[in-house]
Amino acid sequence: QKRLVESGGGLVQPGGSLRLSCRVSGIILSVFNAYTMTWYRQVPGKQREWVANITPGYVTNYVDSVQGRFTISRDNGKRSVYLQMNSLKPEDTAVYYCNVEPPQPEISWGQGTQVTVSS
Repeated sequence: QKRLVESGGGLVQPGGSLRLSCRVSGIILSVFNAYTMTWYRQVPGKQREWVANITPGYVTNYVDSVQGRFTISRDNGKRSVYLQMNSLKPEDTAVYYCNVEPPQPEISWGQGTQVTVSS
C-alpha cells in the first residue's frame, strides 16, 4: 500500500524554525526518483495551497509567500522529502501535507502535520 507519512510539525514562536519530513512507503526506488514531490498546506475552511516542489532533477520552486524562508529537499534513498522552514510567521500556521505532483489516485494523502506559529 502506497502511503505518505508527514512529521515534524509543532508549536513555534514567530521567527522560529521547523523541519518537516515526509516519507513515501510502498513504492520502489525508481518510481520515487521519477516523481516531483510537493508540499501543500491547508487552513481550516480554505483550499489546500501549493507551497513548494522539487523535481527529479532537484529543481525547486516556491510560492511567493515562502520564497527565501523555506527550503525543500529530498533524499531518494530514503524515499523522503523535507521542508526546512525558517523565519516562521503566524500566517504559516496550517496543516502541512506532502504528495507527488500531480497527485495520483493510488497514493493516499497522509494525515499531515500541524504547524502552529504563535507567541
